[in-house]
Amino acid sequence: MSGGKAAPIARRSLFAAAVLALSGFLQVSAQSSGQVRCQLADGFDFPVGKPNADGYYKSRGYWPNGHLGEDWNHRSGGNNDLGHPIYSCARGVVVISEDVRAGWGNCVIVRHAYRDATGKIAMVDSLYAHLLQRGVKVGQVVEKGQLVGTMGGNNGMYYVHLHFEMRKNLRIGMNRSQFARDNSNYYSPTDFINKHRTLPTSFQKYPIPLGYFAPYGRSQADMRPDDGAVIQVPTLPGGASKILPESGPSADDEDFWSKLRNRLKQGKVTNGLDEQR
Repeated sequence: MSGGKAAPIARRSLFAAAVLALSGFLQVSAQSSGQVRCQLADGFDFPVGKPNADGYYKSRGYWPNGHLGEDWNHRSGGNNDLGHPIYSCARGVVVISEDVRAGWGNCVIVRHAYRDATGKIAMVDSLYAHLLQRGVKVGQVVEKGQLVGTMGGNNGMYYVHLHFEMRKNLRIGMNRSQFARDNSNYYSPTDFINKHRTLPTSFQKYPIPLGYFAPYGRSQADMRPDDGAVIQVPTLPGGASKILPESGPSADDEDFWSKLRNRLKQGKVTNGLDEQR
């Protein structure tokens, strides 16, 4: 009797292992191809006290040529928020998850594609820094409100808090010193979230590029032919003046997406469909 029960259990274990192995293979394959398909974000929420930052406050705000993000703390004060959950502000794809050390510590960056007010598809990166722990991997699709890490203070370097940024420029990565510290590269996080709380979306998936930034500590000028000039966020075209959930380039339009990836690698701005064709 026990042997009869053991066989189905063993088969289920083998099946589960096969599923995990397959999912790992697919994730590695997606990363090696330089893109992961993901639905558009349906809106943006705050990364703490979801969805409205309940119980938290900004201890330090965003200002150009100064502090390029927002520092969030729990109202309980001190370091009582050590280990508090940090959530992805919107659906997207993880493009960085690593301990960068130095002044950053554990960092996660999620890349989000969304339909803007003009009907075009744009992309933005959200950064979560000084984490105690990271809970996601590069290439992973995360949903709005999904746990990406826990709040820390970069191993005691700072009081516990979340440093949160929203980047227009997808090339910044962890090499922030190579870019202008102003609104040409960054959004005010709270302002961006408040203006994009609810967005049109659909079941269609779009290729989200991974990477396209220099490793930490390396100059962008070493990797690009444009002498390190600031590159604006690539805006993916998504239809005309009327906002339609299914408008824009087809997810299978490899010619369009191939040209987009090449332009990103070359450090060129993408302004619309006509420029790509």
